[in-house]
Parts: sequence; C-alpha cells; structure tokens
Amino acid sequence: MRLVFMGTPSFAVPVLEGLVAVEDVQVVGVFTPPDRPKGRGRTTGMPPGKARALDLGVSVYQPDSLRSPQVQSELAELQPDVIVVAAYGKFLPPAILETPPHGCLNIHPSLLPKHRGPSPVVTAIEQGDAETGVTLMLLDQGMDTGDIVAQRGYPMSSQETSEELTGVLFALGGELLLESLVAWVNGQLEARPQDQALATVTRKLGRSDGLADWDVAAATLERRARAYTPWPGLFTQWEGSVMKLLEVTVSSLPDGLEGPPGRVVSLPAADTPMGVVTAEGVLALKTIQVEGKRAQSAAEFLRGRPQFIGSQL
Repeated sequence: MRLVFMGTPSFAVPVLEGLVAVEDVQVVGVFTPPDRPKGRGRTTGMPPGKARALDLGVSVYQPDSLRSPQVQSELAELQPDVIVVAAYGKFLPPAILETPPHGCLNIHPSLLPKHRGPSPVVTAIEQGDAETGVTLMLLDQGMDTGDIVAQRGYPMSSQETSEELTGVLFALGGELLLESLVAWVNGQLEARPQDQALATVTRKLGRSDGLADWDVAAATLERRARAYTPWPGLFTQWEGSVMKLLEVTVSSLPDGLEGPPGRVVSLPAADTPMGVVTAEGVLALKTIQVEGKRAQSAAEFLRGRPQFIGSQL
C-alpha cells in the first residue's frame, strides 16, 4: 500500500511512526507546511512532522499551497493508494481529495458530528463533557463533514489540559488508524454518513478569549484555564500588567467574607492563600506568572506583594 502522510505538530509524529512501522505500508511522502521563523530570535524551525520524516528517511514536501497545479501533479506522481491526514492545518482542494483511490483519511479529535471545526478539544474541556473521543473520517470539501470510517470514545478527567488531551486523542487515533487502514483499503469497512441533525461546530479561539471574566462561575473559569492551555491561557490584568493564571482550582468564599466578582480575597483554609471572587464561588490561584516575570506559587507571590489581597481585577 502506497501512502502519503500529511501532518504538522508533535502529536502527529506518533501517527507517522506507526505507519512507517507497518510492513505492508510504504509511506512515499510526508507533507508539512514550510519552515517558519519561531521564538524570540526568529530562527527558522522545521515542523516536527518534517523533522521525524527526515529521521525516518521519508521524502518531505512543504508546499505553501495545495492548490498549485504543480504541487497536485507532484502528489499524483507519488501514486498514493490513500492519504492520511493528522493535524495538517490546511484544507485539501478537490484535486487532492480525488487523487488517492481510497480517499483521504483524517484523524479528528472528537466524536463527530459533535465538535466539528478548529477547536474540538478546547470545546470539550470548556463545556465539561464527560466523554470525548476520536474519529477516523473521510475528508470531503466541507469542514469535518465527511463520512465516518471508525470511532473510539475516551472518558475525560477533570484535570487534563488541551495540550495533554490532544496528545492522548491523537495517540488513540493512531491506534484506530492502524487497526482500520488495511481493512479500509481492502474494502472490508464501510463508511457511514454523519447525522447532520446532531452536528455542532466549534469556534476559532482568539487571544481575547483568555481574559478572565469574573462574572461567570469559578468552575467555568477553571475549565477554561485547562482548555486554553497552552494558548491563549487564562489571564487577567493587574497594575497594568498581564497576569497569567497557570494553575487554578475551585473554592468557596470564607464565612463572613464578601466581595464583588473580581475581588482578590484571602483563603486561609484552602491549599493556596488567595483567590478571586466570581459570580459563583471563588477561583483559587495556585500558580501565576506576571508579564515579564517567572512563574510563582501564590504564596511566593504574596510574600512580595501583600497588597494584592483586596485588589479589584
């Protein structure tokens, strides 16, 4: 079986490694976006998918666009039986979708048709879903609207961040892919259409989503803190600086203490010394980072800034 892999970030790498290890699969090319400047020094860095492909001796292609006739011709010359996509980051145009006789299989980190779109893992955590999962699906011209080849559920915990859960789901998706791939190409699996009536679509996150809204419940903000890790994170403003809320928990307002949403209060009975009043409960702050400074525990931060207690955020 000749296979082209399209994947970019680090959590796509185990999927590629699993495919290369299959005896009956020949990975004839890996597509990733072009190298981009990164970091404060703006040095050019290669995508993790490219770096691992080179280590494995697989040819790498890095087109700016898949709509180029030349790129489409190069892909066709590879004669893939199937294309596997894992967080490639670009839409595949019709000419690409129609190239492999067995279609383009995509690993999507949700139980479709729930949580289509760009932020399925973030949304599952933010909404407090009890279960999520992964879907192996056929790509079409819609956004995550293609037929379902296979699915597997995953029970969510109350501690996972988006970064952690994404890694887990793509590892699960890689396993599901390896279990299904040969059967799919041999015509032993049948894809089923999604139930459009059950479809939900996630939004694209912006940096402003991470600004803490103290007029919602503490439990909502705690989920957002995990959902928005690593980006955009949950943060607030204090004395003109951005304060990242790196580790938070839900607590309650001490007896006899009152304050409007956004008021910083002392939490003598909690496992962290301070929190912020919300519309429902208190968001206890365990680890924070002021812009331009290193991350600190709440206790360490307060030793140098006791005036933080009583502040209005």
